[in-house]
Amino acid sequence: MDKYELALQEKTKELKECQTKKELKSCLECKEVLTCKLRDEYVKAVYESMSKGQTGGFEF
Repeated sequence: MDKYELALQEKTKELKECQTKKELKSCLECKEVLTCKLRDEYVKAVYESMSKGQTGGFEF
């Protein structure tokens, strides 16, 4: 497993823990969805795991 997949696994774990703590099934149910740093880090980890760091950053 490469570093991008490991980072994605870690961010996925953190995100699921947050959802459990807030008793949510999805980030979309959270009032902080648009300003959430953890969710932004998760999205970045997903992108990097797909691109393996071969392209530039990912911005919304």
